[in-house]
Amino acid sequence: MRAAVFHELKKPLTVETLPDPKPGAGEVVIEVCRCGICGSDLHLTEDAIFGVPGGTVLGHEYAGRIAEVGKGAEGVKVGDHVAVMPLHSCGKCAACLAGEPAWCSIMRVDGGGYGEYSIAKPHQCVPLPKTVALEDGALVEPMAVGLHGVRMANSLPGARVLVIGAGPIGLAAIYWARRLGAGRIAATAGSTRRATLAHTMGADVFIDPNDSSPEAVNRALGGWPEVVYECVGVPGMLARSIEHVGPRGTVIVLGLCSKPDTFVPFAMVGKEVRMQASAFYDRRDFEVCADALNKDVDTQRAMVTDIVPLEQMPQMFESLRHRTTQCKVLVDPRPRS
Repeated sequence: MRAAVFHELKKPLTVETLPDPKPGAGEVVIEVCRCGICGSDLHLTEDAIFGVPGGTVLGHEYAGRIAEVGKGAEGVKVGDHVAVMPLHSCGKCAACLAGEPAWCSIMRVDGGGYGEYSIAKPHQCVPLPKTVALEDGALVEPMAVGLHGVRMANSLPGARVLVIGAGPIGLAAIYWARRLGAGRIAATAGSTRRATLAHTMGADVFIDPNDSSPEAVNRALGGWPEVVYECVGVPGMLARSIEHVGPRGTVIVLGLCSKPDTFVPFAMVGKEVRMQASAFYDRRDFEVCADALNKDVDTQRAMVTDIVPLEQMPQMFESLRHRTTQCKVLVDPRPRS
């Protein structure tokens, strides 16, 4: 099979021919149909903190069809259309049985979506509704990240919401905040490039970054934000979120920042702010997102700004390290006819 392979930090991925994977006991082979390029993959290939070994095939936002079933792999069959939950786990512990593989003691994030085929366990495979195109199934994973974060706010119905960041995760947070009952939703980002997308996903107002002071946010929302979703993941965003959130409000941290960051605890304590991190998702999040594609695919598909073949993927991957007009880019790893 062909795959885009990571070999060294800060070096481009290379498209190579690798042996076709064979399923071991309790495993299945997935023929990958689409895989999204995620910002976290960019981080993984830049920062040694993640410890990604050379020779790894990344790509965790993917969907495809089951091509082969190994001995003892139950509950799935060849031809099933699935979104793959890329959390490797034992499938047997209390966390796994509760549908929360992120908290399994052997959990790791599995890639493989940047290749024509990948290996997974049956409990990682979430069926796609028959009316959902495989091409859209790669949206399940990033949408599930947003859903999980939005659910972390607990008391969302009617709340005034600020989403900081308008990348795919910020847009997913807007989408789910709207559908889970938020009141007025404001979004802001480093530029206005995705203002239209933010409105499409459910934001009431997009705040110009040239005037995104707490006062401007409060005017736009009609009061202090009761929930702030931090979806950028760079130093300074925690302090900014604390500054913007209202008294006794909640900050949900969805941004993936691997650098040291600081904030003034007094600013947080003085308002009795609750700060909650959000990592990954559970199986129910995946199932809800797969079902949402069945009902509202056009809105979610608006995030997709390009689809590239595997041969062009490394070049596109490198271009996404810099400011770009792209939002969600999908890779089609299937051979060209």
